[in-house]
Amino acid sequence: MSKGVLYDSTKCIGCRACQVACKQWNEMPAETTTNTGSCENPPQVSGYTLTKIRFNELEHDGKFHWVFTKIQCMHCEHPACAEACLVGAFQKTPEGAVVYDDNKCIGCRYCMVACPFGIPCYEWDDPTPWVRKCSFCADRQAVGLKPACVTTCPTGALKYGERDDLIAEAHQRIAANRDKYVDYIYGEHEVGGTSWLYLSPVPFEKLGMPVVGQEAVTVNVERAVGAVPPVLVGVAAVMSGIYWLVKRRQQPGGEDAPSKKEQVEVPK
Repeated sequence: MSKGVLYDSTKCIGCRACQVACKQWNEMPAETTTNTGSCENPPQVSGYTLTKIRFNELEHDGKFHWVFTKIQCMHCEHPACAEACLVGAFQKTPEGAVVYDDNKCIGCRYCMVACPFGIPCYEWDDPTPWVRKCSFCADRQAVGLKPACVTTCPTGALKYGERDDLIAEAHQRIAANRDKYVDYIYGEHEVGGTSWLYLSPVPFEKLGMPVVGQEAVTVNVERAVGAVPPVLVGVAAVMSGIYWLVKRRQQPGGEDAPSKKEQVEVPK
C-alpha cells in the first residue's frame, strides 16, 4: 500500500510552517528570486521552496471564505512525468513518492509539458540548471519518518498515512460535516489518483486547482509507445519490399533491363 497525505484546508491557518520546514530539510536558501519559469503553478525554482501556501479570498453559497491551499507535487499514482522522461530520471517508488535523479536528466523538460498539474520547474536563473519538484521526502520516508511539512504542521491540516486509509477518513469527515466540506476528495480519482488528497469548504476549481479527467494521462502515452513496435515492423516490411522490387528491376532480364532491340553494339 502506498503512502499519502490528506490536506484539510479547513484546518490550515496559512502559517507557512510547512514551507519553512521544507526549505530547512532540503537545505534551500531563505531568499527568493524572481520566478522566470514557465509553470502554470510554479511553487519551485531556484531559491523557492518545493511547496507553497496559496491564499484564496472568495464567495461561495452567499458566504465569504478565506481558504488556504497547499501546492506541491501531487505524486500521481501513474505519473506522466515518469512516462514522458526519455532517460528514466523520474521514478515512482512503491511508497508513493515520485523521485527525480538529476544524474540522469538531460534537460529536455518533457516532464514540464507532461505534468497535468504544472509542477516540475526548471532553474532558469542557475548556470547549471536542473528540474526541481517536491520529493515527498522520500529520504525521510525510507527511514520511517514523516515528510517534513507534515511533521511541522501545528493544526493537523496535514495527515500522513496509507493512501486507502486516508481516503476512507476523508469520506468520514465529509459525511460527519456536510456543511463544512464540499462532497469531493480532490486527488482520489484525478488522472488515475494521486498521493496527495484534498478536502475543501468550496469547489476546488475556485481554489485554482486544475480541472483534469479521471483517466491516467499515461494511458495515451502507453498506447502510443505500445504501437511503436508494430509500426516499425510494418515500415520495415514495406521498405524491404520496395528495395526488393528496385533491385529486381535492375537485374539482367528485369523490367528495366534493355531489350535486345535496344542494345547497341559497341564498335570494336
